[in-house]
Amino acid sequence: MKSKNRFMFRISFLLFVLLQAYQFAFSAQTKIDLSGTWQIALDSTDSGINEKWFNTDFRQNISLPGTTDIAGLGTPNKLKPALDKPQVLFLTRKHKYIGAAWYTREIEIPTSWKNKSVQIMFERVLWESRLWINDVEVPAKQESLVTPHFFDISDFVKVGKNKISVRIDNRKKYDISVPGGNSPLGLAHAYTEDTQTIWSGIIGKMTCTATDRVCISDVQLYPDVDKKTVKVVVKLDKKDSKSFSGKMKLQVKAVDGSTKLPLFTQKIKFNEKNKTIETVYAMGENPKLWNEFQPFLYFAEVSVEGNKTVNSTERNFGMRKLTNKNAAFQLNDANIFLRGTLECAIFPLTGHPPMRRAEWTKVFGTAREWGLNHLRFHSWCPPAAAFEVADSMGFYLQVELPLWSLTVNKDSATNRFLYDEADRMIREYGNHPSFCFWSIGNELQPDFNYLNAFVDRLKALDSRHLYTNTSYTFEKGHGVWSEPNDDFYISQMTKKGWVRGQGVFGSESPAFNKDYSAATEGLTVPLVTHEIGQYSVYPQLNEITKYTGVLDPLNFKAIKADLEQRNLIAKAPDYTLASGKLAAVLYKEEIERALKTQRISGFQLLDLHDFPGQGTALVGLLDAFWDSKGLIAAEKFREFCAPIVPLARFAKAIYKITKPARLQPKLRIIRTKL
Repeated sequence: MKSKNRFMFRISFLLFVLLQAYQFAFSAQTKIDLSGTWQIALDSTDSGINEKWFNTDFRQNISLPGTTDIAGLGTPNKLKPALDKPQVLFLTRKHKYIGAAWYTREIEIPTSWKNKSVQIMFERVLWESRLWINDVEVPAKQESLVTPHFFDISDFVKVGKNKISVRIDNRKKYDISVPGGNSPLGLAHAYTEDTQTIWSGIIGKMTCTATDRVCISDVQLYPDVDKKTVKVVVKLDKKDSKSFSGKMKLQVKAVDGSTKLPLFTQKIKFNEKNKTIETVYAMGENPKLWNEFQPFLYFAEVSVEGNKTVNSTERNFGMRKLTNKNAAFQLNDANIFLRGTLECAIFPLTGHPPMRRAEWTKVFGTAREWGLNHLRFHSWCPPAAAFEVADSMGFYLQVELPLWSLTVNKDSATNRFLYDEADRMIREYGNHPSFCFWSIGNELQPDFNYLNAFVDRLKALDSRHLYTNTSYTFEKGHGVWSEPNDDFYISQMTKKGWVRGQGVFGSESPAFNKDYSAATEGLTVPLVTHEIGQYSVYPQLNEITKYTGVLDPLNFKAIKADLEQRNLIAKAPDYTLASGKLAAVLYKEEIERALKTQRISGFQLLDLHDFPGQGTALVGLLDAFWDSKGLIAAEKFREFCAPIVPLARFAKAIYKITKPARLQPKLRIIRTKL
C-alpha cells in the first residue's frame, strides 16, 4: 500500500512539474502562430457585415496560409480546351472567387499578455482586410497589395479565449491597372488574372505578437560607405500616457558570425514630441561591403530598456554605395552592368508569389546559373523572402509600385493609396541591400508632373535607392529621353533611335559590328533597355503534366488537340526546337549589342522564362517553372551573359573562305563589360 501511494505521489509530482513548465512557457510566450485550420464562408452577396457574420461559426474549413483556389472553393471552371478566347489568353483558374470572404478561429491569450501591446500581422492579402475581435471591429481596415496587414488589438483582446473574424475582400479598389488581358480588372502584376491571379485568402506569415507598452515600431539603417558608418533611425510606439526614460542599446554583427562590433548605448526619453531616435554607428576601419560577388551581410540588434520593460528587434543590412556617375551605375565606386530579366508574378502551381525562401532560391539560383545579376519586378513588389534570398546571393532588384496605368493622377483616392503603399514599402523592405532600384510603375501615362513629384518625394524619404519615373512610356513627349529628375532611364528607344533589336532586326541583315551608340549619344544618366527580346517559342507540350496546381493549361491542351487532329503531333518537339534555337540566337544578339554600347548600363529581358499570360506569351528559353527547355545550355548562355564577356566585331554573320591565307577576317577585340 505504501509502495502504491509512493508511486501515485511521484506521478502527481511529475504532472505538477510538467504543468508548471507548460504554464511558464505559456506565460513567457510573446508570439502566437495563427497558421492552421480556420473556418471560412464566401460572402458572394456582400451581406456578411449586416448579418453579423463576425459572430457566426462556419461549417467549412480552410488551411491558412492558403487561398480559396488551393482549397477548391469558388466557381469551378467550365471552359474546355479551345483555340479561342479566353482560353488562349491565359492559364485558367480551376476555381475562381472574387468578392468578400470571412475567416474565423479562436486563439488563447496568456495571462502574461495583460496590459501588453498586442498586434496581429497577415503577411500578404489581396486587397482589403477588416478584423473583428470578440464581435467588435478593430478600427483602421488594411488595404496593401504588397506589404503585410497589421492590426493593433491591444484594446480589444482579453486574457483567455478570443474569437478572431477576418473579412478579406479581393475586389478592385483603385485604378492601378491598364485595360486588357482576360479580365475587366486589367493588368498590373500585383493585381491581375493574367499571371498572379486575383486570389482570395492570406498567404505568408500569420502571427499575433505581444510587446511592452513602449516598443520599437520600426528600424531603418542608412549605410555610409565613405564614412564607414551606418545611420540608425529607431521609431518607438507607446500605448499609455506614462512617462518613459531609459536607454537604447545597439550592436552590429556579421550574419555569418565572423564579426562582432562594439556595443553602443544611448540614454533616451520618450514623449509625444520625441518618438524617433537617431544615432550614427561606427562600422570600424574596414567594414565589409555588399555586392554580387561578395554579398556580405550585417544585422543590427536594437533594444530599448527602461521602466521594467525590455523590447528588442534586429534588422539585416549591407554596406553598399549606389551611384550613377558619368551615365553609368557604380556600386562601391566600381561600375556595374545589369544583366536582368522580368518577374511578373508567374507561379502557376499556386497562382500567387512564393512566401518562403526555398522557393525564391530556385528563382534566383536559376537566374544566376544563366548569368543574370538583376531582376525587375514589373508593376509589383515581392515579399520579404525574395529580398532575403536576393540579399544573400547578391542580386540587384528593381521594385515597382503596384501600378501599370494610363490614368495616372486622375483619381485622388488612388494617389493616396500609392503614397501610403510607397511608405509601407520603405518601412518593410527599405533596409535590404538588394533593393537597389525603384520605378513608380510600368509604361505609365499621362501626367509626368505627378510622376516627377512622386520621385522627388521618394528621394526625400529614402536615399538608399536610385529612382526613375516609369519603366518606359508611350506618352507623347516622354519616354524617348530621361526625365529631369531620373536617376536612371528605362527605354526601348530614344529620340535618336532604337536601343533594342525589335526595332532593327526585321529591317537589317545580320551583322555583328553594330551597337546603339548613335541612339544613346548625349544621355546623362544610365540607360537600361526595356523588355528586350520577346521572341516566341512554340509551346512545349510535354509541359502540360507539370500543371498540377490551381491553374489549368487549357491553351496548351487546345494546341495539342489541334495538332493531333491534323496528324502533326509528332512534329511538336521539332517546332519547339526550331523556334527556340532561333530565339536563342536573337537573344544572344540582343544581349551582345547592349554590352557593346558604351552608354547602356543594363538590359531587362522579356523574358528568360515563359510569360503565360497576356496571350500565352511563350517567350522564354526556360518554361514558366524556371526549368530549361533544352534549347541552349546555361553554360553556353553564360558565354554572352556573364560578369566578363569577350566581345568581337564582325562585319557580317557568315564568311565564305576561299583562300584562307589571304581572306581571313580581321578580328578586333573591343572590350569586356562587368
